[in-house]
Amino acid sequence: MLTHPSGRRALCVLLASILLAASAPSQAHGPTRQKVSEKVTIEAPADAVWAKIKNFNALKDWHPAVADSPADKGNAEGSVRTIKLKGGGTLVETLEGYDDAKMKYNYRAKDGGALPVTNYTSTLTVVADGGKSVVEWRGAFYRGYPNNDPPPDQNDEAAIKAVTGVYRDGLAHLKKMMESK
Repeated sequence: MLTHPSGRRALCVLLASILLAASAPSQAHGPTRQKVSEKVTIEAPADAVWAKIKNFNALKDWHPAVADSPADKGNAEGSVRTIKLKGGGTLVETLEGYDDAKMKYNYRAKDGGALPVTNYTSTLTVVADGGKSVVEWRGAFYRGYPNNDPPPDQNDEAAIKAVTGVYRDGLAHLKKMMESK
């Protein structure tokens, strides 16, 4: 039993520190990983759709917002593509995996560039569905502002809206291109 005043004081300080430390995680709220997934069914064979989008440098050929998308090593893992947007802005992405047989590739961008995101990863896949194709574009990312109280243009909602818009616009344009042939 603690009878000395300095011992009681030390115990109170210790208990207060423990309670403060235990409550700190609930007060500190950083960004959480966000996810977006968009799919489109295209009335065209999967091989034809894959042929249109399979090259890492081909984003300019089917996404309406992209002016140029050169990739320094083509479809080799580690290839870096620099996307130049028609409205201005750039994104730099690195190819992390490529599987021609599975009609799939995935890539990463540490800095979102023109998008209000960070630590962005994405996968683009084509799956045959009878004579049709299902193209899925999915990504995971953090908002552009990593600290608490982000400005409205760099919060979770802005990040989700931007990535969703990119995916929807690209897939809608791809569908239109492939079905008008």
